[in-house]
Amino acid sequence: VQLQASGGGLVQPGGSLRLSCAASGSIFNINAMAWYRQNPGKQRGLVAVISSGGSTNYADSVKGRFTFSRDNAKNMVYLQMDSLKPEDTAVYYCNVVTTLYVYWGQGTLVTVSS
Repeated sequence: VQLQASGGGLVQPGGSLRLSCAASGSIFNINAMAWYRQNPGKQRGLVAVISSGGSTNYADSVKGRFTFSRDNAKNMVYLQMDSLKPEDTAVYYCNVVTTLYVYWGQGTLVTVSS
């Protein structure tokens, strides 16, 4: 199973983007799904996570601006990013954790700049 992230790009501050992450096949026994982001020279940090029970948590820096959603029928997850700030610039990765495996997408670059 592979994860394919898409939707990144260049956006002005205050703008919006929606990231998508598609799984190439069915993933079973999912414990959590998440979005992470990383800048060069820095550690990958958690942006948002959905647990198997459906509860969603966000990093403080994105609360109220980002929305994490999923479409189980399509094996896809989304990250709606509104009111984007320059500090949101990063490579964004989708992540799925199961009882046996951890899957990562290849990353999609988001650049917030005027």
